[in-house]
Amino acid sequence: MPFPRASQALSRFTVLDLTRVRSGPTCVRQLADWGANVIKIDALMEDGGGEQPGGPRQGSDFQNLHRNKRAMTLNLKDPKGLEVFKRLAEQADVVVENFRPDVKAKLGIDYESLRNINPRIVYGSISGFGQDGPYHKRPGFDQIAQGMGGLMSITGAPGQGPMRVGIPVADLTAGLFCAIGILTALLERDVSGEGQWVQTSLLQAQIFMLDFQAARFLTEGQVAKQAGNNHPTSIPTGVFKTKDGYLNIAVTGTVIWERFCGAVDHPEWIAAPDYKSGKLRSQNRDALNAEIEKATVTKSSAEWVEIFNKVGVPCGPIYSIDQVFADPQVKHLGMAQESARSDGSRLGLVGQPFRLSRTPSKIAARPPNLGEHTDEILKEFGFAENEIAALHQAKAV
Repeated sequence: MPFPRASQALSRFTVLDLTRVRSGPTCVRQLADWGANVIKIDALMEDGGGEQPGGPRQGSDFQNLHRNKRAMTLNLKDPKGLEVFKRLAEQADVVVENFRPDVKAKLGIDYESLRNINPRIVYGSISGFGQDGPYHKRPGFDQIAQGMGGLMSITGAPGQGPMRVGIPVADLTAGLFCAIGILTALLERDVSGEGQWVQTSLLQAQIFMLDFQAARFLTEGQVAKQAGNNHPTSIPTGVFKTKDGYLNIAVTGTVIWERFCGAVDHPEWIAAPDYKSGKLRSQNRDALNAEIEKATVTKSSAEWVEIFNKVGVPCGPIYSIDQVFADPQVKHLGMAQESARSDGSRLGLVGQPFRLSRTPSKIAARPPNLGEHTDEILKEFGFAENEIAALHQAKAV
């Protein structure tokens, strides 16, 4: 029975997945979820051990990252295992890895080595700090990148010290940028016929995500500070207490400001000397926020959402994770998807955040067990039965 593909969009591409933990698997998940033939290559040690970094294989984190792919075990430190990998790479389109920069060269699976046997290979690399430079040998970790990339200096309430973001944003964005880079290189290969090396790092990804805060510094010399829940430019935008909880309100520009003032029954704020322009509202932000909260605490969050939406003022409740997936719009978008573990138990996974009209994505295959498809994959790549048996005997696979 052929392996089910998640989509037809990338079905013509074969990807060798050497990634571990989070940033690399995030990249490869994008390719697998859109139908690429992804082969996850798990390390097989000389002693036959199969412990992998990144948490328990049957744990929710690992399962969410590694769906829609097959898996084989391979001992890359064994010459026979290395030869197997090179035979796979001869026929593959993409290799993705997130080893420390020096590791792949020691193993003999770096870009130049693989390019010599397959000039069309697109090689994706994610590191902590880059493939070269003064920090390139340092191990990377999401929170380290959040700190060095400036994010922690602008996150949290003023005066409370640096604060990490609640998700591994450097890991996730590095993975997504690597996937974008790989797809860009595959498009370019259609013209040139040659592959290339795609490189990104947690640090680069995190700095890029600073976006307008970084641009303001580079252009105007402004160093952003912590602002808590207050938006740095659109005022009033932030979190406001209601009768039964909290609400996000985003008031941008004169028109929405006037709508907002009417909705909270304070039309006099429109012409008030302290609030009648965006600049004045910024200068008097704290006083304005206090006045707004006097109004918002008189009604529930749901009541305010209905009132503001009727007049076109952006707003929204602040959900816990369980409330997120109970929301009717989230259900409509299909962000929660069902699969099953190898033992048949239920597995809830997060769906893709974008759609294609003709070649949609789905959870077509559960995450693979360790080495589950080793023989199947080797046969597809032209290995004979006796070769496969010999490789098992040598503990190379």
